[in-house]
Amino acid sequence: MSNPIVIVPGTAMWGGIFEEMRWHLGKVFGQEKIFIVPLTVLDWIGVPPSPERSTVRVMQRLHETVLEAQKRYPNEPISIIGHSGGGTAAMIYLLGKPFQGEVYPEVPVRQLITLGSPFQSVEQYGKIKSDFIAQHLNQQFFARINVVSVAGKTRFGNPKGSLAERTAFECYKNTIGCGSVWGDGVVPTQACWLDGATNLEVHNVEHLPTPFRLWYGSQSVIKIWQESLKI
Repeated sequence: MSNPIVIVPGTAMWGGIFEEMRWHLGKVFGQEKIFIVPLTVLDWIGVPPSPERSTVRVMQRLHETVLEAQKRYPNEPISIIGHSGGGTAAMIYLLGKPFQGEVYPEVPVRQLITLGSPFQSVEQYGKIKSDFIAQHLNQQFFARINVVSVAGKTRFGNPKGSLAERTAFECYKNTIGCGSVWGDGVVPTQACWLDGATNLEVHNVEHLPTPFRLWYGSQSVIKIWQESLKI
């Protein structure tokens, strides 16, 4: 019998986008055991706009979903899959340290898989999270929770290249201060790596759902990283 899995949507994304991922995982682990955190774009933006507080709102929704999974499947360890900013928010949630006045008790989560999640950032709001994670993440955390960081190596940022390459250059530069690096089109590959985690590189995988292209939620890509789920 498999354990419950909680999916955390990425920055500015909502639960419906991850139904494809839920379906493919469900065929392997059981549809009833796959939960999607019911985020909306407003959770990320805030009303009035307060993106600096987005992590707090995401953690609240995540905690509610974890408690639901725990209630339905007591005594079973939970796996969390976080895409992009959802992965970094999940990491902060699991660290159990006060973040902007919010802290959550230890929950029965035994593994975290992040998909294109930037753990290094110079961008204003991303840096709030990456600095906090760098300050509190330690080997004791990795001993308690199995962490797998999946990162795409798909497109090299080029300020004079195609539209996709120019867009990637600006995104990478906005994240780590340098655009001439490899990444998934939005997040630089190197920004996802964590000392102490299992770092998994995948090729030709887009950060976001793109017509006629593979992304982290495509069936063939899921088959690659789902093997890391120790359930």
